[in-house]
Amino acid sequence: MAQQRRVQLSVQRPTSTVCVLGTELSLDVRGSAPKDAVAFHVQGTPGVKLYVVHDSQSIKLPSSVSRWPLGTHPEVLLAMDTLSKDVGDEKVRISYFREAGGVPVGRAMLYLTCVARGDCGDTPTLLCVPPQATWTWGPEGHGAILLVNCDRDDPKAETPDNRDTAIRSYNATPIKSECSMAAVSAQHRDLGHRHPKLLGQQNKQHSCNTVLHYTGDSVALEEYKHVLGGSKLSYTVKPSRHQEESVFYVEGLAFPDVNFSGLVAFHVTLLESPEKVPALGGWDEPQQGGAEPRWCVPPSQGLLETPIFTDTVVFRVAPWIMTPNTLAPLEVFVCSVDDNEDFVAAVRAVAEKAKCPLTVCPLPENRHDRWIQDEVEFGYVQAPHKTFPVVFDSPRDRGLKDFPVKRILGPDFGYVARQAPEGASSLDSFGNLEVSPPVTVQGKEYPLGRILIGSSFPRFGGRRMAKAVKDFLVAQKVQAPVELFSDWLLVGHVDEFLSFVPAPDRKGFRLLLASPSACYQLLKEKQEEGYGEAVMFQGLEKVPKPTINEILTNEGLRKFNCYVQ
Repeated sequence: MAQQRRVQLSVQRPTSTVCVLGTELSLDVRGSAPKDAVAFHVQGTPGVKLYVVHDSQSIKLPSSVSRWPLGTHPEVLLAMDTLSKDVGDEKVRISYFREAGGVPVGRAMLYLTCVARGDCGDTPTLLCVPPQATWTWGPEGHGAILLVNCDRDDPKAETPDNRDTAIRSYNATPIKSECSMAAVSAQHRDLGHRHPKLLGQQNKQHSCNTVLHYTGDSVALEEYKHVLGGSKLSYTVKPSRHQEESVFYVEGLAFPDVNFSGLVAFHVTLLESPEKVPALGGWDEPQQGGAEPRWCVPPSQGLLETPIFTDTVVFRVAPWIMTPNTLAPLEVFVCSVDDNEDFVAAVRAVAEKAKCPLTVCPLPENRHDRWIQDEVEFGYVQAPHKTFPVVFDSPRDRGLKDFPVKRILGPDFGYVARQAPEGASSLDSFGNLEVSPPVTVQGKEYPLGRILIGSSFPRFGGRRMAKAVKDFLVAQKVQAPVELFSDWLLVGHVDEFLSFVPAPDRKGFRLLLASPSACYQLLKEKQEEGYGEAVMFQGLEKVPKPTINEILTNEGLRKFNCYVQ
């Protein structure tokens, strides 16, 4: 059996307990025996399977042995394979006897209620959560997926929905229940002095999720109560006369990162409170107005609740997934500044031909910052029931720094950002962040591609992407990043020398790669054609304007480009 619990019995009064389907109970037959008892007899109703462990042998009852000696330290085990229809509908009776006595000197009665765990379906259960205490990747894996609630349902809100615990609009909760929240429920049938308790993670990860308890039967916002997350580490489920089941919604607040694996575990424990027996305390005086007296347990005699059973459900927060340029575009963003009217018009014409929406960021919003590719990167999050885009805001924060929150973040369009406490460099712009199409590398498949970032590798002491951004990308796991040497460029972005384009054959794409050697070959051809004195970079301001001949005779520049190649 998976779990076993020891039950104390009494000959003074009946005992009641819960048996979870698939577990065993061990009965303490010696602890409840009268002083002069030397043997016992045990019998149960048809729904109870009884075993006596005697001399290291397990004997199923009934057997040819009617009485068992107490002196040999026997153990009585029971299991149930049928769910109870009523509380206490199955029973076990222990009868104690003196030496050669025919009349019992005492009897201990145990009332049993069998409940189930696991997926609910139509079965009456105690805990309605998938019985998965682990999470496994892959098509054959298992485990629930939780989406970060990083969109903004209320247009008047200034931040994404995962920045607070408030439910700001009617639309927030149904959307959460479908896309950004997953349901866990606990059935609290009339089990006497027993109740379920929901426990969150007792570490830093408890701040990465929150739990709302649905306490009513309508869609009103006041029916949802924040019960776990932040400083709230546990919640006691209180039985209700009007509801047989308590429903909880789990909301993801943070993406996986260096201090958060993305795994979120919740434990639902059925606790048994100490029975209120007069020998352990006393009743206070009757209250005025005929109210019933209250039971008082002296502080020194207060007993802890006993865990009967614990189930665990593990969620994994869905990672942020970056999309490659080989996919068909869904929307195009472009900045309009003083001198790029022709460029914006050309992009508009291409977008119309592709029947793709175009969003133009005007000058008052971009504040003379045209490099929208450097400010943001688009990706998405996905679970079997929901997919929505999420914009990743870089720590670059120039003129476009407010655009992602003000113009992109909204209902079903999420937002995530990382900052560079050490100060952002050019390599923290998202022109330095690309992703390949699906690839297989040395037999390992990357069905979502691999992220490519520029770095100072293989040199030391150069520029690198901010640790906070790189840690975030690595923590998503599904697009394992590769660092490429880009610091040889003035700006240093990977998109300056590589790009992926669709292709009809082979792997379905081509990698376009800029080559210093190919450039030297082209310049050499032009020199031989008589264009050696042609001036490079004409029309550009504040940059040197060497001729082709000067470039080809610059040995230091040639050696550096050979190293880069």
